Amino acid sequence: MILFYIIIFILSCGLLYWSGRWMVGSLVRIARFLGWREFVVAFFTIALAATAPNIFVGISSVIHSIPELSFGEVLGGNVVDLTIAVALAVLVAKGLPAKSRMVQTSSIFTMVVAILPLLLILDGVLGRGDGIILILCFFFYVLWLFSKKERFTKKYNEDEMVVVKGFKVFIKDLGKIIFGVALLLLAAEGIVRSSIFFAEKLNLSLVLIGLLIVGLGNALPETYFAVISARKKQTWMILGNLMGSIIMASTLGLGTVALLSPIRVIEFSQFAVARFFLIVSAIFFFLFVRSNKKISKKEAFALLVIYFLFILAEILLR
Repeated sequence: MILFYIIIFILSCGLLYWSGRWMVGSLVRIARFLGWREFVVAFFTIALAATAPNIFVGISSVIHSIPELSFGEVLGGNVVDLTIAVALAVLVAKGLPAKSRMVQTSSIFTMVVAILPLLLILDGVLGRGDGIILILCFFFYVLWLFSKKERFTKKYNEDEMVVVKGFKVFIKDLGKIIFGVALLLLAAEGIVRSSIFFAEKLNLSLVLIGLLIVGLGNALPETYFAVISARKKQTWMILGNLMGSIIMASTLGLGTVALLSPIRVIEFSQFAVARFFLIVSAIFFFLFVRSNKKISKKEAFALLVIYFLFILAEILLR
């Protein structure tokens, strides 16, 4: 049984690598065909697909009466996206520009929605009313994003448009992305399931599994996509992907689960460390995006330190 899960883990990692590389080129061509910014295309493809596991994990945890797994998974995933995912992309790209007003404003919204579920659940319940608030926040951001044409459109020069040959190519690339997303989700599922098996063998708690293992596993697709985008110098896609993943998981993901069945957290002290580090991560991410309108390599190392302190605190304080 152990050998089986080791093989699943290795194959899933390989699948994650291959599908991530395959999708970047198709996303770039789709952005050029539509005349959209890469930020927006990444937001509505990779980020939306990355939210699907959050919703499925949430529904499954509600069915099995363990909502703390769903809540912990989103908290853990957001910490990963705000720290290690951003940091790795910055280090590979040797800096991450964030000059546009759209990115600057989106960073404010990202920080707010990352923390918002923590505020709504202070009474111990993330109820249906809270779910509606979270989903409305998502649609508010989308409306803001599309309210002005310059926020989501981009003019490409003739050299950039050479790769776009027509509607058939667009459909083909769209199919590649859908298939690639399915492979990413399959790879992430394989990594998560094998990780849970190893965690149970090591006798780790359910909350710790949600925060550190399921959260990290569900954040793998957007993390790896960010690194691949950095290698291909598609820096716009990195922030669109990561900000979108945080916004969708915190609003659309948790909101949908809360609407289906309120999330009740009886022992909220179990999330004390994660709450602290999520708030710290969100604030530092916001400050780094705003400082000099780019995230530097030094700031990336600071984000890595925050993540490793989070891991250390979760393990030592249990």
